[in-house]
Amino acid sequence: MPDLKTVVAEIAAEMKERPDRGEVAKYIPELARVDPNAFGIAVIDAEGKVFTGGDADTPFSIQSVSKVFTLTLALGKVGDRLWRRVGKEPSGSPFNSIVQLEREQGVPRNPFINAGALAVTDVILSGHQPREALGEILRFMQFLADDVSISIDHGIAGSEQRWGFRNAALANYMRSFGNLENPVDFTLGVYFHHCAIAMSCIQLATAGRFLAHGGRNPTTGHSVVSLDRARRINALMLTCGHYDGSGEFAYRVGLPGKSGVGGGILAIVPDKASIAVWAPGLDAAGNSHLGRIALEILTRRMGWSIFGA
Repeated sequence: MPDLKTVVAEIAAEMKERPDRGEVAKYIPELARVDPNAFGIAVIDAEGKVFTGGDADTPFSIQSVSKVFTLTLALGKVGDRLWRRVGKEPSGSPFNSIVQLEREQGVPRNPFINAGALAVTDVILSGHQPREALGEILRFMQFLADDVSISIDHGIAGSEQRWGFRNAALANYMRSFGNLENPVDFTLGVYFHHCAIAMSCIQLATAGRFLAHGGRNPTTGHSVVSLDRARRINALMLTCGHYDGSGEFAYRVGLPGKSGVGGGILAIVPDKASIAVWAPGLDAAGNSHLGRIALEILTRRMGWSIFGA
C-alpha cells in the first residue's frame, strides 16, 4: 500500500504547478475575488490521523457542500417524510435549472440541486425563526468538526442575497406549488447563509467523518445517524453530488462526493477515510476542476474507488 502522507504531499505539489485551473464562480461577486491559485487537501483516516497538503487550513466558502449536512439535519427532523417534498434521482441539469420544476410540479429531483436544497432548508426552518434555524445548522457543523470557531462569511452571504435572482425564482416557483411552507425570504435567507459557512479542508474532512464510518465518529464513538441513513446519504452523494457532472465524477473518482461552487469537495471512502479538497477554479458543470483531478489521482494511487482497485 502506498504511503498516504507521501501521496497527499505529491498531489498537492502537482496541483500547485498545473496551469489548467478552471474558472472561479463569477456570478457571486465575492467568490470571483478568491485566489484561483489556491489548493488544499486534507485526508483523515479511520484512526483519526490527518494528512494535509497545500492550503488545507485556509477557510473557504463551502457553498453546496453544506447541503450534505442540512440533508442530515432534515432527515433527523422528519425522516422519510422528506421524500414527499424532494426526490432522490440525478437531475441531468445544471444546479440552478428551473426547467424540471415545471414539469414535475414543484418537486425537485434531489436534495443537492439548489431547488432541492431550498426544500430541505424549508424543513429545517419550520417552527423556527430564521436566526434560530441558521444557528442550529451552524452548531451542527461546529459539533461535527469539533471546532466552535467555524463561522458564516457574511460578506459572501450578502453577495449571494444581492445576486441570487435565480434562487429566488426557484423558491417562488416552488412556493406556487405549495412545496415551500415558510415565507420565501426566510427560506432564502437561511439557505444563502448556510452556503456561506466558511471551513478549511481539515474542518470539512473532520465534519464528514461520520459518513465514512457507518454514521458515527470513530474517534469519539458518537453516533450521528444510523448505518442505514449514512449509506443512503452516501448513495445520494455518489449519484447526485456533482449535479450534471455526477456521472463523470463517479466514473473518474469512484467515491461519494459533494461539491460546491466555492471550489470545495467532500469525498467519502467507506470505512477508510474522509477527504476534503479545495481549488476555486470550476469546470463547466460548476465543480472544482483541480479538486476532481486530485481526487482521481488519490483514489487511483491508494486503490480507494468503491468499484475496486
